[in-house]
Amino acid sequence: MKTIQKTAIALAASGLFATAAFAQTAPAAPEVSPITANVTVTNDYRYRGMTQSNYKPAIQGGFDYAHESGFYLGNWNSSISWISDGNGTGTNTYGSTVSAPVEMDFYAGFKKELIGAGFASDIGILQYYYPTSGLKTKQQILSNCSGADRNGCGTVPNTTEAYIAQNFTFGSISGFAKVSYALSDLFGIYNSKGSYYPDLTANYDTGVFGLTINGHVGYQKVTNTQTVSGRQFNFSYADWKLGVTKDFGGGLSGSLAYVGTSQPKANGNYLWYSPDNATTKSMGKAGGLVALTKTF
Repeated sequence: MKTIQKTAIALAASGLFATAAFAQTAPAAPEVSPITANVTVTNDYRYRGMTQSNYKPAIQGGFDYAHESGFYLGNWNSSISWISDGNGTGTNTYGSTVSAPVEMDFYAGFKKELIGAGFASDIGILQYYYPTSGLKTKQQILSNCSGADRNGCGTVPNTTEAYIAQNFTFGSISGFAKVSYALSDLFGIYNSKGSYYPDLTANYDTGVFGLTINGHVGYQKVTNTQTVSGRQFNFSYADWKLGVTKDFGGGLSGSLAYVGTSQPKANGNYLWYSPDNATTKSMGKAGGLVALTKTF
């Protein structure tokens, strides 16, 4: 198929040049493709402030299709380790070796400048899918999934979220305010349907050397907080990021950022922890991120 397309383009180009020679008119500009793709390498995959790769490098990539009507859909993927880390190997935890090396996100929605230029409204749905093997699910009852075990009782981590966002542009400042709402349990946390995540992202184009300053704050509310033996196990937390992005041109960009979370604890142990049973190692400790992205 690619060979046929390239041949057709070459023929069309020769025809345009011949026409230009006689009519002295320039050929029309090529149409912008509605499909874009991207690939990223990063020293650590952070999502809502929490590491998904145990503070190790990750490779990511995906594609997007955007129709002129405002409808869009896409897929994005990343290497991960948090599921296999958190569910153990061999005789640990569930007595099986758990493999879940990738996160696959599928999304679709509608995005349109309904308010005015630079103010796009966005509504959509997102499915987080984690291909797993060896994951044994315990019976989903409170006695199996209480307290710190709430995010480690074998619940399938696949998650469905609906979201609504409002983008904004004020001169050199742009960004968006967004709310995501879990239509299922949230990333394998027992009885967490209805959890939500409001966040705000702002970017400032410095106009110098292609540098843009980025800021982000968010709050992950996890519903149905449990109290066990007088201790509260509240998985909700805040996250933040401050960074800078450099546009190198040609679809290549790099970024540096510093991220962190409020790292919720109960009984002296982190509730979001990694790897298996290491409750003294937070998934959301502050740290630096370095990434390089190519867009096609």
